[in-house]
Amino acid sequence: MFDPDELEEIREAKDEWEEETLAPTLDRFGERREEFRTDTEGQEVKRLYTPDDVAGHDYREDAGFPGEEPYTRGVYPTMHRGRLWTMRQYAGMGTAAETNERFEYLIENGSSGLSMAFDLPTQKGYDSDAAMAAGEVGKAGVAIDTLRDMEVVFDEIPLDEVSTSMTINAPAAVLLAMYIAIGDQQGVPREELRGTIQNDILKEYIARNLYIYPPESSMRLITDIFEFCGAETPNFNTISISGYHIREAGSTAAQEIAFTLGDGIEYVEAALDAGLDVDEFAPQLSFFFNAHNNIFEEVAKFRAARRMWGKIMEERFGAENPKSKQLKFHTQTGGSTLTAQQVENNVVRVGYQALAAVLGGTQSLHTNGKDEALSLPTEKSVRTALRTQQILAHESGAADTIDPLAGSYYVESLTDELEEEAFEILEDVGRRGGMLDAVKSQWVQRQIQDVAYERQREIEEGERVIVGVNEYQVDEEPDPDVEEMDEEDEERQKERLAEVKEERDEEAVEEALAALRDAAAGDANLVPPIVDAVKTYATVGEISNTLRDEFGEYRPSA
Repeated sequence: MFDPDELEEIREAKDEWEEETLAPTLDRFGERREEFRTDTEGQEVKRLYTPDDVAGHDYREDAGFPGEEPYTRGVYPTMHRGRLWTMRQYAGMGTAAETNERFEYLIENGSSGLSMAFDLPTQKGYDSDAAMAAGEVGKAGVAIDTLRDMEVVFDEIPLDEVSTSMTINAPAAVLLAMYIAIGDQQGVPREELRGTIQNDILKEYIARNLYIYPPESSMRLITDIFEFCGAETPNFNTISISGYHIREAGSTAAQEIAFTLGDGIEYVEAALDAGLDVDEFAPQLSFFFNAHNNIFEEVAKFRAARRMWGKIMEERFGAENPKSKQLKFHTQTGGSTLTAQQVENNVVRVGYQALAAVLGGTQSLHTNGKDEALSLPTEKSVRTALRTQQILAHESGAADTIDPLAGSYYVESLTDELEEEAFEILEDVGRRGGMLDAVKSQWVQRQIQDVAYERQREIEEGERVIVGVNEYQVDEEPDPDVEEMDEEDEERQKERLAEVKEERDEEAVEEALAALRDAAAGDANLVPPIVDAVKTYATVGEISNTLRDEFGEYRPSA
């Protein structure tokens, strides 16, 4: 804190500067705009920040030291000086064999973690031969029908040496079971398996609509995963509570924080209601945030989220284990910021967004390929995206000191503002009965849609400049080199599925599915029978349909 007399001197000096130095320049030249605002919040950005803007700031209480509460400056004492963030590149190329090839390519080029994208049928719990899957097999990621596909994906990739993140939600338990089964095949002790499943179903109801079951049944699956992994795979993150897709849907930075942490609160409460101990499962919770173009706003967002989660876990849930209070997160650069026009500009956008994530203290990072506004990224664009991280790590100096923007009057003030606004949103959520009720009533969705509408209006009317889109255009047709999945690939995937069904022990499959059905009808943990089922080569669709029969499918209210 600054001495009151010193602050008064600073205010007087600023007044004098504005009158004697600033005013003549403004009178003669003016400024570029009448007002400046943050990228998503619409909060006014002042011309100048001084100690007066953080007058109530207490260093120990508001910033502290890395690895100690309030965790504003990072969750580890050495942060990136001790170990660089995990460099993940999101990949899922149509077929299992192509995905294995891409994973091998990424590992050879220095990727320190794998990140797996699934096609839409897999994400919705449908097999490739289902009517609902027609035309979508392998289009948005890899098609996974049975354990055989996962065996191909991870062929000659030792699971005790890699960390794997899987972007899967509604059928997360099924894909987790397959990963565990691969580890069992390789002889890897389950406690050595490392990685993350997204497993964040509330975000699906909010932003992506890739849900299957009603919220209550989905929450049961999530808490069953918490319980199972706490005992069996303690080094595997059981959920990646995702603000990424909330931001992609159009939210502000404060909404991204609030709705993400609100989802986290809902999951913790569900686990406690299921009889779990907070300090047993909370250390395995992880988060997933977006990184957009405004570097300072994004850094402040990450710092505010860390500080808030520590307070929530201690004050609301009485967590005592320090690891329960530490918000660890993966970051992906903003897919919605990429443009099909002048795709080379996306390399620059991704570089700035990655810088914001590193300055904000991320534990893991995916950088988008420049062509992801058009298709799955090519090998060349993926390599450039990975090299972006490597240059950032080894040449920029951004990782050489911890939380380098701490103490900036602007960043500290913005961190405080984002925290205050996010807590106000959470209070509003609480008045509506919590995130589950706020989502079911569509209130959360409407808040995001209102912001998205306003941002699009600003772009279309030229109030918000998007380089290459509404300003600095060029007259040229894009000539993209795109990765595609064609009809022949889809047919081959169906043929492989038919071969597995022909070769497997059908009686074992039926017994495993019957055991799962019985577990779903009762209150037993669902993960063990799902693991048993995938080992018989029961399909994603068969397992999901067994649960559909018991739980039903979710239909949102109008």
